[in-house]
Amino acid sequence: MVNNALNNNGNFVNGALADIAITTHGSDFYFAICAAMTVAAITFIGLSFRKHRRDRVFHYITAGVVFVAAIAYWSMGSNLGFTPIAVEFRRSDPKVSGVYREIFWVRYVDWFITTPLLLMDLLLTAGMPWPTILWVILVDEIMIITGLVGALVRSSYKWGYFAFGCAALFYILYQLVWSARRHAAVLGSDVKQVFFMCGTLTAFLWTLYPVAWGLCEGGNVIAPDSEAVFYGVLDFCAKPVFGALLLFGHRNIDPARLGLKIADYDDDPSVNGRHEKAAPSNGHSGGVLGGNTNTATGTAAVSNGQHNGATGAHTETGTTTAV
Repeated sequence: MVNNALNNNGNFVNGALADIAITTHGSDFYFAICAAMTVAAITFIGLSFRKHRRDRVFHYITAGVVFVAAIAYWSMGSNLGFTPIAVEFRRSDPKVSGVYREIFWVRYVDWFITTPLLLMDLLLTAGMPWPTILWVILVDEIMIITGLVGALVRSSYKWGYFAFGCAALFYILYQLVWSARRHAAVLGSDVKQVFFMCGTLTAFLWTLYPVAWGLCEGGNVIAPDSEAVFYGVLDFCAKPVFGALLLFGHRNIDPARLGLKIADYDDDPSVNGRHEKAAPSNGHSGGVLGGNTNTATGTAAVSNGQHNGATGAHTETGTTTAV
């Protein structure tokens, strides 16, 4: 099948022509990663049906990560979701020579959605408290936004945003390597193992993203096709591979051990069972009370009848005597 994405979606966007842009090779690679992300998403959702609905939180989060990534890679493979930005460093290498480089802002939209979900996977596995999780996610979003803004800046001021992003990354790595790791160790050897495996992979891969940014959006050192391979391999390892390892590690871990005790009132037999037992009890109680009430009412009626009869007898006797 011929890839006509570059013919259908050109490099002229927002009044500028991106002369440093992907070729068909880069587009093909983006589509290949899109396919891998899609297969991973379907697989993770399929595996979720082996768990009770209340125990699928990690399956849903991880599937959401690769679903969003698949859409982003479809956009980049289609040569969409980018804007031309004038490079700070003009290179003589024919692969990166030119004035405007293709900057895929859709990549950062992907990261803005998916990296908090990846952190949730890890921090929930470690049983971290919610205030810490929310704070780390905020720092992560600062990291992504500063990376995007820096990529869209033409001057050397972009490196200031790069520095802010790196500072945010170092804080996130500290939380993963130190705080969350110690927290996971308390929850059992199986939790410790899965967190160590996935946390180490994430920490290693995430330290390579600033390197890729410096060589691509920042320094205009490598060609956009090489950028596709660099980021594509990182994302593939950080999302589908990470997700497979995480779900495999969670296969015998009850989420309730991690503080994720979720009630399912539709399918939980214990909840439905209590309701079913309560209904006959109420009916029986109502019947007894109703029966007692009726009996009491009937007794009262009989008593009243006897009383009225006695009164009538006295009246009749009195009348006879008078006569």
